Amino acid sequence: MKRATALLIILSSFLLVSCAKSPKKSEEHFPAMDTYITVEAYGENSDKAVREVRSRVEYLEKLWSATDENSEIYALNHGKDPELSKETLDLAKYSLEMSEKTDGAFDPTIYPVLTAWGFTTENYRIPDSGELSELLGNVGYKNVVIDGEKIVLKRGMMLDFGGSAKGAASDYCAEIMRENGIKSALINLGGNIYALGERTDGKKWRIGIADPENPSENAGILDVSDRAVVTSGNYERNFTLNGKTYGHIIDPKTGFPADNDLLSVTVVSEEGRLCDTLSTALFVMGKDKAADYWKAVGGFEMIMIEKSGNIFVTDGIFGDFSSERAVFCIDNAE
Repeated sequence: MKRATALLIILSSFLLVSCAKSPKKSEEHFPAMDTYITVEAYGENSDKAVREVRSRVEYLEKLWSATDENSEIYALNHGKDPELSKETLDLAKYSLEMSEKTDGAFDPTIYPVLTAWGFTTENYRIPDSGELSELLGNVGYKNVVIDGEKIVLKRGMMLDFGGSAKGAASDYCAEIMRENGIKSALINLGGNIYALGERTDGKKWRIGIADPENPSENAGILDVSDRAVVTSGNYERNFTLNGKTYGHIIDPKTGFPADNDLLSVTVVSEEGRLCDTLSTALFVMGKDKAADYWKAVGGFEMIMIEKSGNIFVTDGIFGDFSSERAVFCIDNAE
């Protein structure tokens, strides 16, 4: 499942006062969900916890991959009627709810359009207006029907959970950590971060928010604990043709890559799946509509980087974000 999120550089290194007193650390590094995943956990059951996390992620990938011929989503997209797992039904329901709440700025039925642009195959091209118009006839979350334990798709429609799967997976991973008594862990699903608890020195985890114009550098540093952090932007997966660059985040209303005043949106919340879906939706909306959505709905914090280079941070995390750039606070004041 191809889902690009911005590169978040994790700044977790710190000095331990005494090796003898250091909590046990366990790690797993493995490819899954079209990215490279790293997990680190601290505590007595850390070995068991990271093994269970890897197993769960690999299991979820087998359910949700749009390209794996044995997955539940692939079967749905190709006209079959598979017996669906609870995980798939839960993710489908949540994704459709978020589509409704964002007025379609997030839409898990955009897959045929993504494919036409080449973002699922890397055979990049610009679809003509007639092709896009026809494909958009097969896009629309309101046309997906969930009937008990069945998902019914209109002919020509396809689902893709690339915009919510890694966030949902991070929530499952955090739950596994807690069930094993782990109070300090960092789960990185290819830039989709879940920072559980605090570092073993009692300080918050430090997450670097990538500079969209130079992703190997940081635009700023965010200090967090017990939060998911997910960034979306069109700078990481794109192609250039005839001097114009086209990014992978598609506006479901137009069928074209989202093109507004934003370079990236980072969403911070206790819930990974919320961060994942909203980072895409808010990027599609653009800065002003995204700010209005935050003021109206709440329940999350965000960092928006404009094409101008300015950074806008909501007041709930403003004090935890540092940058050498101009940073402006978004609050609920009218």
